[in-house]
Amino acid sequence: MQWGLERSIFVVIVLAAARFDFLPFIFNCWFAPALMVGVTLGLFFDYLPHRPFTSRNRWTNARIYPGRLMNWLIMGQNYHLVHHLWPSIPWFEYKPAYEATKPLLDSKGSPQRLGIFETRRDGYNFLYDILVGVRSHKRRSGKMRRAARFMPGRGLRRYWLGFVDRIAIKTEPRRSVYR
Repeated sequence: MQWGLERSIFVVIVLAAARFDFLPFIFNCWFAPALMVGVTLGLFFDYLPHRPFTSRNRWTNARIYPGRLMNWLIMGQNYHLVHHLWPSIPWFEYKPAYEATKPLLDSKGSPQRLGIFETRRDGYNFLYDILVGVRSHKRRSGKMRRAARFMPGRGLRRYWLGFVDRIAIKTEPRRSVYR
């Protein structure tokens, strides 16, 4: 009910703006700022700290990309792995916590670089995430595999299926505990 009410109010505002000629005001003071804030928050506070989305292991499911400029620009979110490992540490203490635990992070293989365009594969994964952004948590299944049905030619279908399997999030097998 709330979802429908909110969308209805939005549509009424846009229609009224079009009818009474204040659509440029709505665009400049509502849509454009919301788009800029949404993209900025999504990129710097969600996408970059978590990429490349290839693991659910707590030591490798987020990243750290040290640097004074990035730390200042995105308010410590470049040390976001610290939050995943120790959620009680406040964001303004991420950098000192990272420096104190760096040897432990090194031993666990935690990613400590930006890793967007370091290799060709990183670049392709970045473009895929920005343009499509859907990854499966299971190999050999997932919604993106269905798109292969609509691709012309067996070679293109095989390439697409291999690509989707490569970008799937790799989950570590569960260990059973025997006593």
